[in-house]
Amino acid sequence: MREETIFALASAAGRAGVAVFRVSGPGAARAFVDLTRRALPPARRAVRVRLCSPATGEVLDDGLGLWFPAPKSFTGEDVAELHLHGGRAVEAAVTDALRGLEGLRLAEPGEFTRRAFENGKFELTAAEGLADLVNAETEAQRRQARRQLEGELGAIYEGWRARLIEALAHYEAVIDFTDEELPADLSQRVKHKMLGLEEEISQHLDDNRRGERLRDGIYIAIIGAPNVGKSSLLNALARRDAAIVAETAGTTRDVVEVHLDLGGFPVIVADTAGLREAADGVEREGIRRAEARAAEADIRLALFDITLWPELDAKTLGLVGDDTVPILNKADLLGPGQGPGAKERVGGRPVVIASAKTGAGMAELLKCVESMVSHRIDLAGSPALTRARHRDALEQSVDALTRFAGASEEALAAEDLRLAARALGRITGRVEVDDILDVIFRDFCIGK
Repeated sequence: MREETIFALASAAGRAGVAVFRVSGPGAARAFVDLTRRALPPARRAVRVRLCSPATGEVLDDGLGLWFPAPKSFTGEDVAELHLHGGRAVEAAVTDALRGLEGLRLAEPGEFTRRAFENGKFELTAAEGLADLVNAETEAQRRQARRQLEGELGAIYEGWRARLIEALAHYEAVIDFTDEELPADLSQRVKHKMLGLEEEISQHLDDNRRGERLRDGIYIAIIGAPNVGKSSLLNALARRDAAIVAETAGTTRDVVEVHLDLGGFPVIVADTAGLREAADGVEREGIRRAEARAAEADIRLALFDITLWPELDAKTLGLVGDDTVPILNKADLLGPGQGPGAKERVGGRPVVIASAKTGAGMAELLKCVESMVSHRIDLAGSPALTRARHRDALEQSVDALTRFAGASEEALAAEDLRLAARALGRITGRVEVDDILDVIFRDFCIGK
């Protein structure tokens, strides 16, 4: 338990129906009594309170107060909560009143959650899951964050770490108790088990970065020749005028990005410069960026002018691959019976016939893209690693297990097992985490 008592507005600042202040630490009880001028209420029971300034006695607001004695609180410390009317004036007055109490200070970003971790309320991956849950903007992000907060990811890593510690204990027994009657094949049995563990961790790493993609957003690039309707398609997907639409070729010179919720998944859709032989240096740079974004994208929407069928832009056609949805746009310009059939393929991929102008075919396009995104994320599978630090530690663990398999001496093999276990322990916070705590919790907002 820490000696300092911290406080902060735990809800979003600004005008709202309710504002929640949280106070945590040994001075929480005294702060509650000084502000409300009443005794502590029964644990975890909401009571009506009137807040007064300790300095002047002026009534600041009235609302609800709750008392959470340690260790049955979010932080594991004594915690008081004040649920008041939301508004900047009320928030400022209560903040000043709390700041004026001796021994209290404003919490730093993520400090409540850090104290909860340090007091054993949850491990590091669960703390990161809480941060992701607070920041979740789509249903898929919420589901992934919730699974991590509930400890599913941490349980996997702790299970692997427990197997490593057991193997290490067996190896140390072989080294330290040479006179004992240990099984002759003990070392080989351990090696066989560790080969299986290395394969499990490697498969977990080989996940196409689906967890990180879900946190950051699936990147979708709209590509095509000038004037095929790329900006119109972006505007249709965004349902607003995000990009300039004009008859003049080469209007889009840079990449225009829009963040969207597509079927519950976060996506970043980018409108790029038209692919053609550039007329000037600025357009050449735009086309270079367009090609670079197309190469980096998780999904490409390749747009073609259906009125030119079957002559299609060769440059765009060359970028059609397995992660591409070919779209024949401007279907509104065709008469009855004109153009290709719905079962046509472009670059080996089934096409979507659409009109960004009228909205025809957009439902089919969205369904197709949602299916591709869902396939890449696979929320129904095992929990995915969500951060670069997880990946780095897991790769260190695999490297150590690879060295272990080829170690020429049992002492060296035991050290590699120890390093592999230590790397996994750093993910959940079991060992040597002081150097990374500041990095993890600084991404939280104040009050969490």
